[in-house]
Amino acid sequence: MSRPPFPPFTEQSAVQKIRAAEDGWNGRDPAKVALAYTPDSRWRNRSEFINGRSEIEAFLTRKWEKELEYRLIKELWAYSGNRIAVRFAYEWHDAAGTWYRSYGNENWEFDEAGYMMTRHASINDVEIAEADRKFHWPQGRRPEEHPGLTELEL
Repeated sequence: MSRPPFPPFTEQSAVQKIRAAEDGWNGRDPAKVALAYTPDSRWRNRSEFINGRSEIEAFLTRKWEKELEYRLIKELWAYSGNRIAVRFAYEWHDAAGTWYRSYGNENWEFDEAGYMMTRHASINDVEIAEADRKFHWPQGRRPEEHPGLTELEL
């Protein structure tokens, strides 16, 4: 089994990999998303350390139970060999209806088959008014015509 595109990455293949990750996370299916990572993948997400697909799936299940109406945009920051650096922002609300925009950076490392082995994520949450939301599309894939982070100047 493999998960193209494969390293070493070009700018084009890094962007493809990022968009595939964005689409997967916007689909909010923890079991499906976990399959993009190696069985022994290691994560640091904020202050939480996660190891392997089963922990990834459990983490994502908890995440999307808390972060309602989640919408994510990822953008290439840098790439080299089998590594990609990403900046991202996502919007969500909690059960009380308070909206947030979360900003962050991720460092990714892939195996030769295109699966992510390592993910380090640093994330900050900012409370926003619902009227200040910028990510408006139905659940799932961000439409091609929706602006990216650079165009939105977030």
